[in-house]
Amino acid sequence: DLWGKLRRANEASVQELLATEEAYRVVTITLVADVGSLYLQLRDLDNRLEISQRTLQAREESLEIIRVRFEAGVISEVDVNQAEIQVFDARASVESFQRLRTQTENALSVLLGRTPDEIARGLTLAEVEYMFEIPVGLPSELIQRRPDVLQAERRLAAQTARIGVAEALKFPSLSLTGTAGVSDDLTEGGPTSWFAGLGAQLLGPLFNAGKNERRVEIERARTEQLLQQYEQSILTAFREVEDAIVATNTYRKEYTARRQQVESATNAADLSWVRYEGGLTSYLEVLDLQRSQFSAELAASQTLQLHLSSIVELYKALGGGWTVPPELASAEAD
Repeated sequence: DLWGKLRRANEASVQELLATEEAYRVVTITLVADVGSLYLQLRDLDNRLEISQRTLQAREESLEIIRVRFEAGVISEVDVNQAEIQVFDARASVESFQRLRTQTENALSVLLGRTPDEIARGLTLAEVEYMFEIPVGLPSELIQRRPDVLQAERRLAAQTARIGVAEALKFPSLSLTGTAGVSDDLTEGGPTSWFAGLGAQLLGPLFNAGKNERRVEIERARTEQLLQQYEQSILTAFREVEDAIVATNTYRKEYTARRQQVESATNAADLSWVRYEGGLTSYLEVLDLQRSQFSAELAASQTLQLHLSSIVELYKALGGGWTVPPELASAEAD
């Protein structure tokens, strides 16, 4: 190995092995994030199904009251039909969310390597919300541990080593021992054949100089390509982290607004029903506010799920979480 060809080839193989290990980590982190996101979607569907069932029960009770008032001649049949429309709408929502929940359970089961089956439940979305505490000012050094960035770095290092292999091919590669050593070569073929073989080893690279030079150019072009991919992976990492942080902050604020919307819509719907029973307003106002309440509750549940899913995306974007190493934490404190 006069020109380092074997050493550089071994170096390339080692870096490729390390890149494969990083690829394994990419798959692992992606699987964890996908399972977490899908489970949060499942809990959101549980929540929205519960909201739909509760709304259906309330609307069925309202329909009974409307029918009694219609039979007493207090209201027209139009109010009965409008109440029935509300009941059928809630009933359709219940069936829709039951279907989506079962399909999500099946998808999560397959993702976990199981046959489709019911998924055991843990904390509710509201309880999960208080489990996460995202530190302010996450250091950019955390992105350096992303496995996809490290994988691109290892592949670039392996390709750089291959340039050395191609460069070494431009020089003679001497092999002075055969299967039985030098003495066998001299005895069996004689000095003439041995020196002829040695001459071929020495002069071969000269005859293939153009071909060997093109090999070097090819490896350099591949290295440039992997360098561009490495830089792109870093830019992508920064974008995904920034997107996840923005999503986490905005979804949290949006969920706060959604909860306030639910409180106002619920209060307005209750007051409207009291006004309707007192003959101060039409049933149309009651229907409109009840629809607003139902939509606000569903939107609040979905927004909470999106907020928690954005935290999972931040975990994925940072390559497996945001635990700050002690040396980085002390450096930030200084």
